[in-house]
Amino acid sequence: MNQSAADIARPHLAVLSDELAKAGVIRTPQWAEAFSKVPRHVLVPRWYEQETNARGITVWRLRHTVHEGGLEDVYRDRTLVTALDPASAEKVDDQAWTGIPTSSSTLPSLMAGMLDDLSVQDGQRVLEIGTGTGYNAGLLSARLADHLVHSVDVDPDFVQLARTRLGQLGFHPHLAVGDGQSGFPGGGRFDRIIATCSVPRIPDAWIEQTEPGGFVLTDLACGIDGGIVRLAVEADGTATGHYTRTSGRFMPARSAPTTYPNRQRAPYATETGTRPTVVTATDIRGCYPFRLLLGFTLPDAELVYHIDDDGRTALQLQTPDGAWARTPLTAPHGGATVTWGGPGELWEEVEAAWRWWTEQGMPDQSRYGITRAPDGHVHAWYAPDGRRWNLGA
Repeated sequence: MNQSAADIARPHLAVLSDELAKAGVIRTPQWAEAFSKVPRHVLVPRWYEQETNARGITVWRLRHTVHEGGLEDVYRDRTLVTALDPASAEKVDDQAWTGIPTSSSTLPSLMAGMLDDLSVQDGQRVLEIGTGTGYNAGLLSARLADHLVHSVDVDPDFVQLARTRLGQLGFHPHLAVGDGQSGFPGGGRFDRIIATCSVPRIPDAWIEQTEPGGFVLTDLACGIDGGIVRLAVEADGTATGHYTRTSGRFMPARSAPTTYPNRQRAPYATETGTRPTVVTATDIRGCYPFRLLLGFTLPDAELVYHIDDDGRTALQLQTPDGAWARTPLTAPHGGATVTWGGPGELWEEVEAAWRWWTEQGMPDQSRYGITRAPDGHVHAWYAPDGRRWNLGA
């Protein structure tokens, strides 16, 4: 990095590092030093910011770090969208597009929490799944030596840009193009694997490329919700661990299926009835640990929003057999109700899970464990009493 870029970055780096330390997500001097050494603006020179234009259309407006206060913005603790899906992107004007985000520079506080959870030690080899902008690879290179850092991304343009920009900072980690779910091209073993994308299952390659006693850290999707798990890999291929206190979600791995194999739904069943319920839409929407529990309890189910003919919106739970249950987003006068249809009464499962969760003292996600057997089957479990939920292969 040239001297002018270093001078520009220095006060902003200090502010960001101090902010993350005060928030408690930077907990070691090694990571504090890494965050103070890697200028984010070099690796994220531009990003897209969502806004509503003069015609009332929601667009992604291109921002640059060197214009319109962008340098200060890029050092705030915020996620920055860095790429839109070319198939969905449509140009609105010279600097604005509509479209679906496909890549981002993650919230620095989430990155810091995950890097701390990685428990990396000096001299260990690390594989990152999802190079993206290269910022995370830069932080790992600053914490370790760059020859110990490996990163893979399915997008060759991302890899090339990251290689160039990291090189400007004096970092030269091993970057490769490939499907991250297949591990690092050419193989090799790593002490730590960290994924900055969401996967519906732990790939075999990650287990095979992790040294016994090493960790895999990833966002594991469980249908209704998911979260970050840290799994210790044993010599026989068993991987077991817990959801971390660091909570956050990532975009799906682009080669990963966005739906589950059995997610082909039968037609909606006819309405059966309506009754009062103690579990409201607000209870579910506002409570991540409970949504995670619902994902364990009903691994084939999904939560969607339903709008009726009168324009009223409800939270709807549905399963592949056509069963469904919905409750209004805003509880009507007299209490919440649930309307359902299909075999059994789906919402009874929700209420039973709610009773169990509240009886246990409303535990957070860190009380849940995950075990992946050598044959790929996964089950979740509750740490205090070992209660289990089968999540399939």
